[in-house]
Amino acid sequence: MRPLLATGRTASTGVNASIPGMAADTPEPALRLDSAPDGKAPARAPADGALQALADQCVMCGLCLPHCPTYRISLDEAESPRGRIALARWIASGRLEPDPTALRHLDQCLDCLSCQTVCPSDVRYGEIITRTRAMLRRRPGLVARLLTDPARLVALARIGALLKADRWLPRLSRWLPPSLRTLAERVPAASATMPIARSRTAPDRGRVTLFRGCVASVYDRDTHEAARALLEALGYEVAVPEDTPCCGALARHAGDTEAADREVARACAAIAETGGEAVLVSASGCFGELRDHVARAGGPSVVDVHAFLARDARIGALRFRPLSARAALHLPCTQVNVVGEVASIRALLARIPALIVLAVPEQPRCCGAAGNYFIEHPAIADRLRDEKLTQIGADAPDVVLTTNVGCRIHLANGLRGRAGAPPVRHPLALLAQQLENAAP
Repeated sequence: MRPLLATGRTASTGVNASIPGMAADTPEPALRLDSAPDGKAPARAPADGALQALADQCVMCGLCLPHCPTYRISLDEAESPRGRIALARWIASGRLEPDPTALRHLDQCLDCLSCQTVCPSDVRYGEIITRTRAMLRRRPGLVARLLTDPARLVALARIGALLKADRWLPRLSRWLPPSLRTLAERVPAASATMPIARSRTAPDRGRVTLFRGCVASVYDRDTHEAARALLEALGYEVAVPEDTPCCGALARHAGDTEAADREVARACAAIAETGGEAVLVSASGCFGELRDHVARAGGPSVVDVHAFLARDARIGALRFRPLSARAALHLPCTQVNVVGEVASIRALLARIPALIVLAVPEQPRCCGAAGNYFIEHPAIADRLRDEKLTQIGADAPDVVLTTNVGCRIHLANGLRGRAGAPPVRHPLALLAQQLENAAP
């Protein structure tokens, strides 16, 4: 495969030249398989006119290329947004069979949406990649099924702890399926609840719903305790949905739309039972899925918890103890490209006296976590993480802050074992730790 930058080709020929089996000067795909890896003939995907129409919106200008993490590290057009859009168009038209190489390029997209954010043609890339994966998906992945079940995830975390701690257990791990072994090695122990001195005031502001989610209910327990403490200090009654429902984002990004629809429907029902006037989300990865479905189901508005707190009329009455520390603020792709609430986070952290908030360079943005991507594609994810940790380490912070649970796990994994490595926390945890009073 030849990257556009290496060949110097124009966009019209460069894309075709870099896609497996595509001749450089013909729009017709040449890729065909006689058999799939299991010996069976690959099934041709049914034509999808709506997907073709979405893909046709892309004018192949290439302005997205510098913002795509996988293209930046590979310089491979098939690993770029427009290369993947070309694949999606040909598969949707029925002119290209689902070859394993083509599917790998689609699977290796992080779905960070940085390309969509900078696209001058407003191409809905996220919808294109999701529809393409949904069209080709045969069954839910094992990793996604485990990650969205908190009870199984806690059990897996315990297994992972044993694999890391004992000498003989790593030998047994070779008998685990590769994806399960990687998952067990990369999920840490469940986060501890955070001891917070509550500064409560009488709940006279109404009731709000705090959505925990599936993975975050295990690894962001301290974050949820912090959010509850801050909201109660402002006079809100905080309700939490039972059974920690999943928002469906992991399944939808993997192309399992049926499972995603079931999960988000359960989440909407659980949210409705809480009776909250607003749904607050602390994990940026859950925000988009809930925003798009809760209101559609007739539920309350979904609000980023940082924006809710920063804009509250009583926030100025809260006092925070000084903290002489340097905090590196990592902004996840979902926080920037989906939620869009960055100023609110900075405004909240600015309320802690003496705290120095370090700006981590925006590019390269993606740390490689991307939901369960860091488990499914560890080599690419670790390379992206190492770049991000190099940027962070240059400022020698005392703590690393991030608003997405997947990024928190992935970055912490990269820091584990390093001498003097800073902890990775959610901004709300730092705020609640320094909270001194309740609003009058």
